[in-house]
Order: sequence, then structure tokens, then C-alpha cells
Amino acid sequence: MLERLAGNDALKSELGAALRGGRLPHAVLLVGEPGCGTGFAARCLAADYLYPQGGPHAEAVLKKEDTECLVLQGEGASGQIPVKKVREAREAIQRSALSTDAAGRVLFIYGAQNLNGTQGSAANALLKIIEEPPEGVLFLLTAPNAAVVLPTIRSRCAAYTIAPVPAADCAARLRAERLPAKAADELAFLYEGHIGTALKSWNDQTTKAALGMAKTLCGYAAQGDTYRALALLTKYERDKEGFAALLWQLDQLCSAVLRRPAYGQEQCGGLTPDDAAKILRADAGARRSLNGNGNLRLNVAVLAGEIT
Repeated sequence: MLERLAGNDALKSELGAALRGGRLPHAVLLVGEPGCGTGFAARCLAADYLYPQGGPHAEAVLKKEDTECLVLQGEGASGQIPVKKVREAREAIQRSALSTDAAGRVLFIYGAQNLNGTQGSAANALLKIIEEPPEGVLFLLTAPNAAVVLPTIRSRCAAYTIAPVPAADCAARLRAERLPAKAADELAFLYEGHIGTALKSWNDQTTKAALGMAKTLCGYAAQGDTYRALALLTKYERDKEGFAALLWQLDQLCSAVLRRPAYGQEQCGGLTPDDAAKILRADAGARRSLNGNGNLRLNVAVLAGEIT
């Protein structure tokens, strides 16, 4: 299944050789920017590890449906991985028998940096089983970069980096996922080869709506229309999470305009590079206020004024 991972040929070759030679480390940390496909890469590797011959079980791993895979990931507003869940997973691995269909068992830890909370108690609970792993168990961790994972965990893993793919390769993969060619080309350019981010912006209605709102706001900024910009932004006066998502999409659009000025004319209501630079500065200030728990209503009003 590793061949389904776009780009990253050297990585696929190295991991494939380790699998075939029985040299795959029992704990692997896959690092990469959000949207690069670290989670998908982990599932591809798990499928090849558990079911070398492929088949329906391997496909189930990619769909997150296989019973030989356990998952740990962040929960709640904090996004932390609770120590209770780590202990439950540890007990499940230690006490359950391996299936006759699979070559082993896999524990996914999506967002391994989220083990850091509660004085690292979740990480310590996981560390005990990584140091003395049951036979046949593969630990697959993901994180945006290795530095944010606690050293005690990081040092016991073999780390590999998942890189964004060229825009042309990203667009090809998006078309294979049945996106229209025009949309595939635009999203591949906009998100700079981050396949997961592009797919989410197409398939997830909340993300798709945030992108649409950001494009509309860019048009108001290009026209200097403070009134309509403020009218749009007031929808976020009580929606901190939605406002953060809008700011992120604005950053992506403005970055795209700076890289290709024609994109501003085509997709952002006539936004110029100078307009884009102004929005990026305003976004940075709004984000600082947001992260500092500043008044959201005031933050929204200030942004409307600064971008127009």
C-alpha cells in the first residue's frame, strides 16, 4: 500500500526494503506539516506490515476499519491524549491474542505531541510498552515535527519525514479522487502540494465554507468595502474556532496571490499583491489577539477596518 502514497519515493523505498527484510523498527515516527499525509502514510505502512499480500483486510486498514489496529488521538478542547486511553490501549495490546489473519498488531498514535500534557503522564504510560513491546506490535506515531514530541518518546522511534508533493502530482492525485480538473489544479496550487488539506477543503463542508468566506472577504478588501467586510466578519463574533479557520484560509489565499498575482484576479475578487500583504499583516495581529484571549468582537471589527 505504500505505493499509494504520493511522492516521497526515497521514503517509500527505504520503508519497503525494511519491511521486506524484516528490519522495520517496532516504533516509527512519521513527521510532516498538517495536510502532508502523515496519517495516510501510517495507514499504508500498517497495511503492508499486517497484510503483506494485500486484499480486503489491507484496504480496511486504509479506511480505519481493521480490528487489528488500535488508535490513540487527542480529545476535547485541549486536544491532549488522556493517560486513561493510553493505559486502556496498553492493556488491550498486552491481553488480546493476535489474529490468525494478520502478521501482527498496530497501535496508531496520531499527533504524538499531544502526549505532552499532564506532566507527560500519557507519554510515560506509553513509554512503558514501547520499551518492552509485545511480540508483533508495531507503534506508528505522527507529529508535525520531531521537536514537539517528548524526547523520551522520540528517542525510541525511528523518525521519517513526509514531504508535500509537487503541485502537478498533487493535482493528479486529486483528480484520481474525482475532483474536477479545474478544482484539482487550483487546490494543488493554493495548498502547495498538501494533498490532505486540499481534499479536506473539497470534502469537508465546514472547511469548504471557510475557504469560500475567505475568498469573499478578499474581494471586499480589494474593493475597499469596509461595510460588507464587517457584515461578513460579525458572523464570527461568538465563534472563535470559526474565526481562526477563516484567518488560516485568508493566509493561504494571500500567500497564493503573492506567489501568482493572477490568482488574485481569478479567484479573490481582484486582490492585488499589495492588498494580500496588508491582509497578512492584519491576520497576524488578529491571531495574536485571538491566542491571547482578546475580545473577539473587537478583534473582528479591527480586522474589517485594517484589511479594507
